[in-house]
Amino acid sequence: MSNLLFTLSQIVGILTSALITLVIIQFVIGLLFAFNVINQSNQFMAAVYQSINALLEPILAPIRRIIPTAGAIDFSPLVLIILLQIIQIVLDGFIRSAV
Repeated sequence: MSNLLFTLSQIVGILTSALITLVIIQFVIGLLFAFNVINQSNQFMAAVYQSINALLEPILAPIRRIIPTAGAIDFSPLVLIILLQIIQIVLDGFIRSAV
């Protein structure tokens, strides 16, 4: 049983890391577009950005509905990262107490 829980923890950890990485990449590409470091007519970067947005939007949309807007600043990616870290910590604590 403990091996199964440990494996589950590792899988959740990998998924958490992947989502956090996508959020950070989305943020960086958005900044590069906003400051015109990369032109939005760059088809490859635009496609990467749109793909990441399509993956993250179903996760970020509910957070955006709950969190009030702060002008032009979108705090939903930061809240998502914090929530993912909390989930990982709680799961690790649960597994350690079960073993």
